[in-house]
Amino acid sequence: MDDHPPYPSGLRLAGRRVVVVGGGQVAQRRIPGLLAAGADVVVVSPHVTPAIEGQVLAGEIGWVERGFADEDLADTWYVIAATDDPAVNEQVSKAAEVERTFCVRSDDGTSATAWTPATGRYDGLTLAVLGRREPRRTAAVRDAIVTGLHEGTIAASERRPSVPGVTLVGGGPGHPELISVAGRKALMEADVVVADRLAPRELLGDLPATTEVVDVAKLPRGSAARQEEINRLIVERALAGQRVVRFKGGDSFVFGRGFEEIEACRRAGVAVNVIPGLSSPLAVPAVAGIPITHRQVAHDFTVISGHVPPGHPDSLVDWEAIGHLRGTLLLMMAVENAPAIAQAVLAAGRGPATPVAVVCDGSMPGERTVLTTLADLGADLDRHAVRPPAIIVVGDVVAVAHPQHFSL
Repeated sequence: MDDHPPYPSGLRLAGRRVVVVGGGQVAQRRIPGLLAAGADVVVVSPHVTPAIEGQVLAGEIGWVERGFADEDLADTWYVIAATDDPAVNEQVSKAAEVERTFCVRSDDGTSATAWTPATGRYDGLTLAVLGRREPRRTAAVRDAIVTGLHEGTIAASERRPSVPGVTLVGGGPGHPELISVAGRKALMEADVVVADRLAPRELLGDLPATTEVVDVAKLPRGSAARQEEINRLIVERALAGQRVVRFKGGDSFVFGRGFEEIEACRRAGVAVNVIPGLSSPLAVPAVAGIPITHRQVAHDFTVISGHVPPGHPDSLVDWEAIGHLRGTLLLMMAVENAPAIAQAVLAAGRGPATPVAVVCDGSMPGERTVLTTLADLGADLDRHAVRPPAIIVVGDVVAVAHPQHFSL
């Protein structure tokens, strides 16, 4: 049998009994795929991992809490022998042969009647790669195909018809690999991409030649005028029958004016949906190795827009209250107003020696981190010639990440 290649076939397991014998790590990895296929999964094992037990408690799967018996395969369509005991796996294999139920074995593929392929999914397709028990190779081939489909380097014979509407895509902190899979897919399927300056620019170079890119950084100055023009543009193109992606850095709903664009689309009767992105005030410190919470020093964090300074009539921030907080402060769009913000927070009671990290160009090749204190923040921004974009992290978490520079 080993001289013949496997015959590929797609199993439709929805509502059908599938038995997994064994409750360890192999079973834990296989069960999610079976559940995604709609299978009625039953685990047979004296013990299971906490993750599998959680699925049992949630009612997602059944659990027969004992060793395997041949009668467990009655009315079973598919079985996976995944114990660490070859004798038990052999018993499962023989019982499956009697029942004429296809059986996968985790320990010995040559004795199995079925092999588990490396699978991936894209746009309604299920891709399966089978080899002669070479899991690393088949997984690598699967990954290459799925990546190519997402990036557009592998194209279907026909592009799907464009469905008019607007999709807001958050591109993450800047590095092109930190966008979500759904976000990249939406970009590749767009007719028009309306892009911000801080959206991951490298991804625009991967778009099909037929995709129009509108750089809204070149629109007329004045933030209100620019936003009104963006709203008009995305609505106009969608009403003209195009699929529009509004592409931003970070996340569209975290100081990104995304909901203003949602409202404009709704008023015009344009279909609109949102694909969230990694929010920069959370992602940038993480990439720079700074936790925003730590159980010993910070049980809360606050994200603040610093685009207007304390005392400005347009400011909605209660800086007095902010100064009384003990957790982490994450300042966005605050480089210009950082000295005034630092003074307001100090005046409200935050200590002058509070550690501060300024992460510039987070996740990008030019990323750098300037370490300072709340009292010295303004001077050090000048001394290190800090320019936007940057995320400013204020709090003892900075000292946790850089103990050689600060002491707690």
